[in-house]
Amino acid sequence: MTSSMVEILNIPQIQQVAVSDELLTVELSDGRVISVPLAWYPRLLHGSSTERENWRLTGGQAGIHWPALDEDISLKNILLGQPSGKSQSSLQRWLDNRNP
Repeated sequence: MTSSMVEILNIPQIQQVAVSDELLTVELSDGRVISVPLAWYPRLLHGSSTERENWRLTGGQAGIHWPALDEDISLKNILLGQPSGKSQSSLQRWLDNRNP
């Protein structure tokens, strides 16, 4: 038997999102609750609580978008434990534009 990445056939949908000062937590349609460190998503980390609370589900409830922070996070990346792939220079440009 060969080893390969398991393909998830029945991906759950995001039901609820909560962002604290330390964690991004998602509740899924299959009953799981998953939390990841906010440090994985620097734009959320640097956002205000008001900006963090302003989110909407995208892609058939498979992603989360924060319009004020220009941040998009997919459920797939959360499930795979993948933090933001944005570079430090990209983050710095974003921070500079937020606080001219």
